[in-house]
Amino acid sequence: MPIFSIGDTDFLLDGAPHRVLAGALHYFRVHPDLWADRIHKARLMGLNTIETYVPWNEHSPTRGEFRVTAQLDLARFLDLVHAEGMHAIVRPGPYICAEWHDGGLPGWLVSDASMTIRTNDPAYMGAIAEYLDAVYDIVRPRQIQHGGPVVLVQIENEYGAYGADKDYLRSLTALTRARGIDVPLTTVDQPEDAMLENGSLDELHRTGSFGSRASERLATLRQHQKTGPLMCSEFWCGWFDNWGGKHHTTSAEDSARELDALLGAGASVNVYMFHGGTNFGFTSGADDKGTYRPTITSYDYDAPLAEDGTPTEKYWRFREVIAKHASVPDERPAERVDAPAFDVPLERAVSLWQTPVLPGEHFEHVPTAAELGAPRGYSHYSHRIEGGGLLVFGEVRDRAQVFLDGVALGTVSRDLHERMLPLPADAWGELTILVEHMGGVNYGKRLGEAKGLIGPVTLDGVPLQEWSAGAVALDELDPIRRALDAAPPVADGTELCGPVFAAGSFELERAADLFLDTSAWGKGVVWVNGFNLGRYWRRGPQRTLFVPAPVLRAGLNELIVFETSGATSATASFVARPELGSTEE
Repeated sequence: MPIFSIGDTDFLLDGAPHRVLAGALHYFRVHPDLWADRIHKARLMGLNTIETYVPWNEHSPTRGEFRVTAQLDLARFLDLVHAEGMHAIVRPGPYICAEWHDGGLPGWLVSDASMTIRTNDPAYMGAIAEYLDAVYDIVRPRQIQHGGPVVLVQIENEYGAYGADKDYLRSLTALTRARGIDVPLTTVDQPEDAMLENGSLDELHRTGSFGSRASERLATLRQHQKTGPLMCSEFWCGWFDNWGGKHHTTSAEDSARELDALLGAGASVNVYMFHGGTNFGFTSGADDKGTYRPTITSYDYDAPLAEDGTPTEKYWRFREVIAKHASVPDERPAERVDAPAFDVPLERAVSLWQTPVLPGEHFEHVPTAAELGAPRGYSHYSHRIEGGGLLVFGEVRDRAQVFLDGVALGTVSRDLHERMLPLPADAWGELTILVEHMGGVNYGKRLGEAKGLIGPVTLDGVPLQEWSAGAVALDELDPIRRALDAAPPVADGTELCGPVFAAGSFELERAADLFLDTSAWGKGVVWVNGFNLGRYWRRGPQRTLFVPAPVLRAGLNELIVFETSGATSATASFVARPELGSTEE
């Protein structure tokens, strides 16, 4: 069987110098029926390796389980990489950042006050050991020396930007080796002296993460990694977007020039991202460096392969650069063709308050979402009031819509640093607060913080203490379908006043990728045939949601929208091309 190792100056494959030409492709951001297509297109660009993170929170939403259902079938993904004749790099974290909810850490873990995350805390390490048992049961037999594709495994992730606990890194390394992982182990940090020193060990191979000034960054990396191959294991060729910001793009020419400089210096590379994919459902993360900025649904990343799997200008420029340094297949992937464009009337609608998705239990204090089971999506809180005044929250995480007997009074948004809302003096009745949990912070000291309402909550200076609260139950759509079926039909041209569920259906001759235009809607979530496409928000930048062909079918298809604000038309429009928003602030 082949042997992959680290030599004095190069990676070695069966003793011969080997350059890693990798591209990041996260299996959990791509529909599994599209994995083979995306992997194949990576090889056609000239890559020889696929890199992926492993999201602990998706695999283990409760402690003791490890889900490997369709979109989480890591074994199948690695087998497809191998079938394409490519190698694989696996980055299991346990922290992955990745603009992913809570940086990939499970809700049950981050809400456990007995654990200190990302340290050598025994309780934390015990949980990690259980997780790595499951991950490495998949990875171990798929290492290259056992006939599989895996050539490198990463320890932690940009740890030098967070801490300096060398015992923690040693424990992770020992856990990894004890579970039969024998391929070389790496770390990644930004090429700054402190980060490279704090984020690794001498027995691990240091790599860098950067997207510009390649020669300078490689020189800094060499000061800390004295021998062996230089590698940029996150070559940032694009960037992610936040709600309310611009759509980030980078020059294909500039990125290609930097890639050429990297390869010209003899370095190995992992293009981050080769193909970004989508933050389906409630999986996106957030930044908070003083202002909370949640990540959008699209993870297009301005990558060489667009969100819908079509090559961009950057793809072709990178292919030309790689061809100067390695062989590139003659086969070329097809360009994008227009998607079907048509309108779908939303024929049924029902108010949130008329559905059975608001189960609650009694609390004598304001519970966080962690106390409600750490739900993704939304939670709700109710308290009966007998007068108005200034409603003040300790903190809202992340967006609270306030209602009195079902009538909207206002919205309090974390990203605007809002904490209060004046209520009219005659505000008597049931005060209900619908809280949307946007992305879980995935980077920095606020990593894994609680969602929901953070108390105290006061009205006119008096604490409100008796609450009914719970998660909004959106995991199972059948109760919503039944409520919609019982609702009267919606007249053509009707506006939607949220919070409301609306539904329609449409026929297709065959399944095909679609782009759902949400620009006429306010804020909410969309399901197609029960598949959660993710959030939309008129605030932008993105104006369309990607609907992958495998969630559709020839014949009748179902569309359900949860609109929390309002829509000027009860119509869903599918358009020919994606629209990810303005590149200007």
